[in-house]
Amino acid sequence: MLTALVERIDAFNAAHPWSHNDHYHRWIMRQLPAHVRTALDVGCGTGNLVRALAGRADAVLGIDADRGVVDVARGLSTGCPAASFAAIDLRDLADLRDLADLRDLADAPGDGYDVVTAVAVVHHLPLEAALTGLRALLAPGGTLVIVGCYRAATRADRLVEAVAVPANVIVGLARSNRFRSNRSAAARVAMAAPTAAPDTTLAEIAAAAARVLPGARVRRRLFWRYSLTFTAAGSPAVGPPAAAAA
Repeated sequence: MLTALVERIDAFNAAHPWSHNDHYHRWIMRQLPAHVRTALDVGCGTGNLVRALAGRADAVLGIDADRGVVDVARGLSTGCPAASFAAIDLRDLADLRDLADLRDLADAPGDGYDVVTAVAVVHHLPLEAALTGLRALLAPGGTLVIVGCYRAATRADRLVEAVAVPANVIVGLARSNRFRSNRSAAARVAMAAPTAAPDTTLAEIAAAAARVLPGARVRRRLFWRYSLTFTAAGSPAVGPPAAAAA
């Protein structure tokens, strides 16, 4: 029965495409300072979040494993001088802590990035190693924001799923025509990106975050997502968040 429901949702989303990930971009921006020096978006896709971050940061780097997607992101960002992109397959890294080497790609200061974001990418990687690598990229006082996918396993998860299904239909019907017409070629590329089913539960994610990112806030979200926010120790070289965390 669950498999049939998932198949129906997939079929609806194919007929009425919209980005579940982009849905959270405004929320992500509310977690961030009004201005930062540098930002990094891991798994940037066609660069929508990178371009939003460019309104806050002096320099933003977006990285993605798909070279075709990165090429599209560059083409859409020609009027955004703060944005740069690189094609990097994170799965090829022997140790995700080597992500710290990416500082050089954006000419970031040696102490790391003021903001690091990762949307729908962590479940493609070994969880604890990914969190460790993302933490290593942060400057003192830097902000990490993750919006990820989790495997439903509890009654609370199922209740949120029950709300998400009709909400998905309503939002899909409202947004799909706009999604099709707004940079339709980029939309098709984004929707064709490889996906993988998450295999970690929300409890497992929260436990890993407690070990690797002490003080991180993990929350269940609509549309089969969770959020994680974390602030690194130290004094940030930037201002306070633009809005209180929701």
